[in-house]
Formats: sequence, C-alpha cells, structure tokens
Amino acid sequence: MKEIVVNKQNSGQKIEKFVKRYLTEAPLGFIYKAFRKKDIKVNGHWVHKDHVVQEGDVVRIYVTDAQLADFAKPREAIKQDFPYEIVYESENVLIVNKPVGILVIGDANETRNTLARKVLDYLYFKGEFDPDNHIFVPSPAHRLDRNTAGLVVFGKTDAALHELEEMFKERVNIDKRYTALVAGELHGEGEINAALAKDSESGMVKVTPVSKGGKSAKTKYKVLKNYGDATLVECELITGRTHQIRVHMASIGHPLVGDGKYGDFQTNRNFKQLYNFDHQFLHATSLTFLYAKGVLTELDGKRFVSPLTKEESDLIAHLK
Repeated sequence: MKEIVVNKQNSGQKIEKFVKRYLTEAPLGFIYKAFRKKDIKVNGHWVHKDHVVQEGDVVRIYVTDAQLADFAKPREAIKQDFPYEIVYESENVLIVNKPVGILVIGDANETRNTLARKVLDYLYFKGEFDPDNHIFVPSPAHRLDRNTAGLVVFGKTDAALHELEEMFKERVNIDKRYTALVAGELHGEGEINAALAKDSESGMVKVTPVSKGGKSAKTKYKVLKNYGDATLVECELITGRTHQIRVHMASIGHPLVGDGKYGDFQTNRNFKQLYNFDHQFLHATSLTFLYAKGVLTELDGKRFVSPLTKEESDLIAHLK
C-alpha cells in the first residue's frame, strides 16, 4: 500500500488523473480495475474516479511493492538553476524567455535538452518539485517552435495549468503577438483567414478548406517597418494552429525570412550569405492577459514583453 498526502500543487485534480500521474507506467486497465476493486481510497473512504482531491487529503493506493516499483517511475530531474531569463514567477505561474534552438517539449530525437526539463531542474533546485514523489508535473501551457524565441508560460500547479491551457485554447482573454521578418515588400495591415491542416506523413501544414479537413485559422498582421526586400511585421494570433504564422504569411507571398520549411529558397540563401542568418525570424514578443480569474487573478490585466534577441536586433540594424 502507498500513502500520499495531497499538496497544494496537486490540489484540485480528479483522483483518476492523480493516480495516473503517480503510476506513470501502469496500464490504464490496471488503474481502472483498482478503482472497481476499491483499492484506491481518499481519507479512508472509497471514491469514484471523478472525485476531486484537495490539499491535505490522504490518498491510499493498495498495490504491492513490486507493482509500485514497476509503475511509479520517478521523473528525471537534476538540481540546477535556470539558464534563461525568468520574466515572471509566482507560486502558480512561471513565464520564461525561450531562446532559439531549444524545444519546449521533447520529441523522438531529443528528450533531455528541452525547456520543460530545464524548468523541472530549476524547480527541483528551489525545492518546489520532487521527481521521486510528485504527482503533478509543472508543464508549459502552450508551445513555440524550436527556432522561435520568446515568451513561454508554465503552470506550476494543476489548477493554474488547467486554467492556462483553457485560456490559450479559447484565445478569448489573452492577446498574443509575434514579431516577424518576412520576405518582400508589404504595406499596411491585414487579416489572413485560411483554414489549415497538417500532413501526418510530411509534417507540413497547408492551407486546406474546412470541407477537406482544415481547421479554421486567423492571423492579423501590421507592418512595422519596410526595408524593400524584407518587411518587419507584428502578427496577432486569433487562433493557435501549428505553424500558423509561418504558413499564413507564406500563403500571401511573404514567407518568413530564414524559414527552411515554408520560406523562399533564394531569400534564405541571400540572408545566410549576407548576414549569416539561417533560421526563421519569428519572436513571441508580447503576452497580455486581458482577463484572468481564480488562481490566475494575479495575471489579470498584466502585459509581458520579450525584446528581440541580439541576433535579431543586429539583423534589423544591418537592414536599416
């Protein structure tokens, strides 16, 4: 039998999720059977899998020591300070400045050197995360591409992460803006309303009608500065689809400078030769919480800004 006391970070989640997060390697069938057999109790009482646990609750999972060894695999973490800029931090939220070249969450080729792992290392260093006995894992509420720099928001508690994920998904009470350098001469402002779909085999995202499986996507843009062969623009995400800005700007004939996936080959080669710039110029520069409540009340009305990187600023200076 394993006894766990629910802490503040884990409070507010359903017992089913709580158990799944603790028994990370357990088959779902095993977990559901444990609920049916009443082998999972809260404060000495059997509960339904939808029961919500609160801080101070005592959860008992009646499994053998051997099963615990197989199913409760500790999360990997190393105590070390955070290597990047922390823009904002509270007991519920962490907002960091992601540099170019690092994934937010790992993929099949990279699992250790990620922003999410570095956040866990930092919270372990501070004593706010224990990889050996922690049901809730602080996680990002959204993602940026590897070669996109800027603001990334992490939920440090289950309640905060849930609210943040809903906020980023609905896009109602949050204003998220990017700065991009696009190829060619662009003027004024506009709105791109074109549904997108991702090809599972190639990984490419394409403009695709809703009738053929595309998901609605909308981007607003405003020209900040025109340099003749390139234009600096501010993009506002109304929806949050994968590669949305990159595909939308390419769809109107102004792909991002340096974008090897959706960009213009000749433009990219010129910028590489002239300025040694070889990745997409896209930066998540501002994040405004228009309205926030509950555990996120602290963010209500707040605006966070990430300046362009030195590499990006140097490139703009050369263009001027």
